[in-house]
Amino acid sequence: MFRSHFDVRAQPGFGLITLFTFFALYLPIAALVVYSFNGSESLSRWDGLSTRWFVAAWHNSAVQDAAVRSLVIALWAAFLATFAATMAALATTRTAPYRGLTFKYALINQPLMVPEIVTAVALLIVFSRIKVWTGYSGLGYLVMAHTAFCIPFAYLPIRARLESMDLTLERAAADLYATRWMTFRHVTLPLLRPGIIAGFMLAFVISLDDVVITEFVKSGGQDTLPTYMLGQIRRETTPEINAIATVFLALSTVLVVVFFFVNRRKT
Repeated sequence: MFRSHFDVRAQPGFGLITLFTFFALYLPIAALVVYSFNGSESLSRWDGLSTRWFVAAWHNSAVQDAAVRSLVIALWAAFLATFAATMAALATTRTAPYRGLTFKYALINQPLMVPEIVTAVALLIVFSRIKVWTGYSGLGYLVMAHTAFCIPFAYLPIRARLESMDLTLERAAADLYATRWMTFRHVTLPLLRPGIIAGFMLAFVISLDDVVITEFVKSGGQDTLPTYMLGQIRRETTPEINAIATVFLALSTVLVVVFFFVNRRKT
């Protein structure tokens, strides 16, 4: 008996379930954005449209310091994680299969499988000993911790890009007596650039909004914007937190849109 091709969109209730899913996902975010423009000091009472909380956050020196610190850490962590992930992706894809390769995949992706709290406690133990030995307690520990956590997030899109690339051009470059470095620079790297950009942006966003690892590793006076927001929620919650979260959302949206257009143009 002939059976037509299965299409999940044609199943009864698919549209309703889809609408409910989007409603459940985005209603809290929509409420957050709307109440960030609330003129009232209460999170539960609407008092008209106002941008006072965006202005208050902009002029808050603690928010400014935390935001700059977050951006610095995220940029360094994303750059280092993307560099390491690119090297790892090349080493695990541009090679013949051998025993232990699957183990290396699992080892690189280990931070994705282990609960973040475990990674945070492990980093806390290691860095606490290093702090005692060296006397250094700067932002370097946060950069290293975020880099270690972000490597698998950058690795996945870079590896996926490498595995989907046609090797014909690289082989043609080798046939034309190009060295490995010239082949990588002029052939592999331009084709790999969308994956690298995707890995960098993903690592940047992951580092920017990390709370657990930052809370365990940071020293006094090293609050990032997420840990600052967590501390404010513990003490006194105002719509200023909503305004900061809305800016975070806008930044993430801009990054996604920029990546979409860059990736479409490159491919």
